[in-house]
Amino acid sequence: MNIWIAIGATFVGCYLVKLAGLLVPAGALERPLVKRMAALLPVALLAALTAQQAFADGRVLELDAKALGLTAAAVALLLRAPFLVVIGAAVVVTAGVRALAG
Repeated sequence: MNIWIAIGATFVGCYLVKLAGLLVPAGALERPLVKRMAALLPVALLAALTAQQAFADGRVLELDAKALGLTAAAVALLLRAPFLVVIGAAVVVTAGVRALAG
């Protein structure tokens, strides 16, 4: 029964957030600070999610093959490699480290 309460609470919460977004006056959305925050917030959230997935295992900091794969992707980005090469570098390094580490 608790799962249905969580699902219902999530549904209501999402609906209220959507409703709050629709009720914000248009003038408030045109402010430079709001525009800048709206542009930067998705990048910050994606970076936080990537860091959490790459460096954490529950509540423990863990540096493993995922961290090395992310490092390889960052190096490829710094070298201005195409997107598929960046992804390929991350996959190859992660798989290689996992294969060598057993």
